[in-house]
Amino acid sequence: MFIILIAVTVLSSLVSGDTNIEIIRHWAGGFNGKFCVPISKELKSWKAHLKFDQPIDSVEVWLAELTKVGDGKEYILTNKAWNGEEHVGDKLCLEFMGHIKEDIVPLGIVYLEELEPSGSTNAHTVPPLTTTPVPHTGGGSPTFHYAEALSNSILFYDAQRSGKLPANNPIKWRGDSALNDGSDVGLDLSGGWYDAGDHVKFGLPLASTTTVLLWGYLQWPDAYKSAGLTDKFFDMIKWPLDYYLKIWRPAQKELYVQIGDGQEDHHFWGRAEDMTMKRPAYKVTTSKPGSDVAGETAASLAAGSIAFKSRDPAYSQKLLSAAKSLYAFGKAYPGIYSASVTAAAGFYVSSGYKDEMCVGAVWLYKATQDKAYLTDAWGYNTNSGAPGFSWDSKTIECQIMLYGIKPSPVMQDVVEGYFRGWLPTGSMTYTPCGFAWKDQWGSTRYNANTVLAALVAADMGLQTLTYRKWGIGQMDYILGQNSKCFSYAIGFGKKYPLSPHHRSASCPDIPEPCSAANLKAKGPSPHLLVGALVGGPDATDAYTDNREDYVHNEVACDYNAGFQSALAGIVHLINTKNYPVPDPSKCPCKGS
Repeated sequence: MFIILIAVTVLSSLVSGDTNIEIIRHWAGGFNGKFCVPISKELKSWKAHLKFDQPIDSVEVWLAELTKVGDGKEYILTNKAWNGEEHVGDKLCLEFMGHIKEDIVPLGIVYLEELEPSGSTNAHTVPPLTTTPVPHTGGGSPTFHYAEALSNSILFYDAQRSGKLPANNPIKWRGDSALNDGSDVGLDLSGGWYDAGDHVKFGLPLASTTTVLLWGYLQWPDAYKSAGLTDKFFDMIKWPLDYYLKIWRPAQKELYVQIGDGQEDHHFWGRAEDMTMKRPAYKVTTSKPGSDVAGETAASLAAGSIAFKSRDPAYSQKLLSAAKSLYAFGKAYPGIYSASVTAAAGFYVSSGYKDEMCVGAVWLYKATQDKAYLTDAWGYNTNSGAPGFSWDSKTIECQIMLYGIKPSPVMQDVVEGYFRGWLPTGSMTYTPCGFAWKDQWGSTRYNANTVLAALVAADMGLQTLTYRKWGIGQMDYILGQNSKCFSYAIGFGKKYPLSPHHRSASCPDIPEPCSAANLKAKGPSPHLLVGALVGGPDATDAYTDNREDYVHNEVACDYNAGFQSALAGIVHLINTKNYPVPDPSKCPCKGS
């Protein structure tokens, strides 16, 4: 689709005699541009030099003869036999079309040889894009001890571990489980994290979770360091990364994307350690593709390789090698995984794969600096508005990362357009107490994911103060700055959920029995699921701590991912003295 440029690209330090090229519209593979040069002397002929900040494969122009210079950073336009005459006061205006492999907005200038002053030494270089410096936003006092919530979230992921647990397992009510995963296909596919309050390992939301967690760490490592959590983060994130190295089999070109049958699993209410049902392994292949889950898993592996590069170079290289081959598999065999694996369709049906492949390409570019991946990313990017940020929709994640690599007015407008929809003046539903509410199923998840995206965008100089204040206000609501003084993060604050929809937490210690009766039991769960973020309130701020309510009271790996990374972003603001004075809460907590 065409994207209309509302604002002209702004170049700094434009030299006298040079005129900006205006990009009118652009798309994957090309762009339309135009220029108007004021005529200051009588001309019988003219020769215009187009100069760009990067090579352009080819240019088409209809009112001039064209010559490409060198690698395509410069083109010379010479008048036709019938249009060489120009008079003082006229403007020489031409439109042209450029062709390039990516969806980009190049920077460019134009000048006429005939208008050059005698003896001019002007090199006519394309000046850089003027970018807005990131302003200082400090002056506020933190509402909460966000580092505590960050630490708690890591414990939630420890509680979700599948497989043989390590000796340092901090969740004492959890033990070894699902050790035979993959035995039905003759493989060891144990490990990873259970998806939510159940015990299926769903590949797409799991991969999305790890990518988002790594994004937050790589953006703000100081947050984990200052909180003394760096080692715990790496211990946490290595668990799913090790699992990905098991489920991707490059020689066979097959990726296992789900362990366990959702229907069968959901008929069982009990501990993960007590499961006896069959846990089939499902895979995507060359004939039954899944570019979405392949691209997202490749993104996690590539991001993981960056995180581990100095900590464990050999492991980092292993992750990167797997990321490259898995991404190549997703690119060569495009398709939607939930169309290939029908067992997933009833639980996590995918809406497409271009966003995940874009994210995979961007992370591989960041890990390798190979521009072929960046070209792929631009090709997968749509510049369309994102419906939200979740395990299924990574469009805004892709767009923000591309803007960070190559800022442009168009990408800025795309990114800011997403947040315009989420801010109070946009189209997003807000609860009476000021919580941005997208959907009843995991409302805190959608909210926290967008807070993460907003904090990253703010770090890039986009609406910095607005996004930071809005993001902190939303996170404060989740953590207890609301009329009920209620935190939706278990174990944080004085009031929080005690009966989440989570099987293992609802079961007493072994050898006491656990069954569906525990689902329906009144009162708190026997074990506190510290750090877990529950689904959250409805559109009226109402919420009931009911274990049977899996819409508002379930927990999930992907729920915590954006939440944890957004917490890291806020801790970073405190560390750098950029925590702003927050906007007043609509429903401040007035008691304990």
